[in-house]
Amino acid sequence: MQISNAICAYNQQSQTPLVVLLHGWGADERDLPGLLDMIAPNTQYVSLQAPFSYSFGFTWFDQWDHEGVPTGASLQVQAAAACEAIYTWLDEHIDSNRPIIPFGFSQGGLLATHLLRMRPERCMAAVSCSGWIVDAALPHDAQLAALHLPVFYGHGAQDTIFPQDVVDYTSTFWQAHADLEEHVYAGMAHSINMKETRDIAAFLERIGAIRPRFF
Repeated sequence: MQISNAICAYNQQSQTPLVVLLHGWGADERDLPGLLDMIAPNTQYVSLQAPFSYSFGFTWFDQWDHEGVPTGASLQVQAAAACEAIYTWLDEHIDSNRPIIPFGFSQGGLLATHLLRMRPERCMAAVSCSGWIVDAALPHDAQLAALHLPVFYGHGAQDTIFPQDVVDYTSTFWQAHADLEEHVYAGMAHSINMKETRDIAAFLERIGAIRPRFF
């Protein structure tokens, strides 16, 4: 698996936190930069295109149970492969000392936090919008718990993509392994609303990652 396309908006010499944007099922690398610009203008970022073509866009996983959602061992294998491809791209293009903040929606939301679990020392924080989590222990989970990095987890109360037990497990895991900021949005389905963008801006400002100009 290989990342072949990306939108890059960063200064190679800068050491400010770099946001790594990861789109959802059927979207592409153009999906999230506009959202980030609304949250925090002039933030440096890379937005990566998933490797598998799907419909009018792309997908990070080429097998799933429903609506782009793999489960069980299949999810564990595919998430690891996707994150390895993402880290290969980052290692080739980004200074290893530069902190990154993975930020994703749906499939990208899962990968944002999975990147944190695979190499916690590489990340400053993670933002998962309508994501979920691999239900299996990973080798660096204990290190992750010790570091207690900031994680934003936002999801809609009306999101029918994930069963409640998946949502509960995701929340419970991050409560134990991170400095979790979780928001549940009444009336929202599998999406991102304006309230969530404001909450993400406040989260990123709180952890000292950016200085958003959001009113």
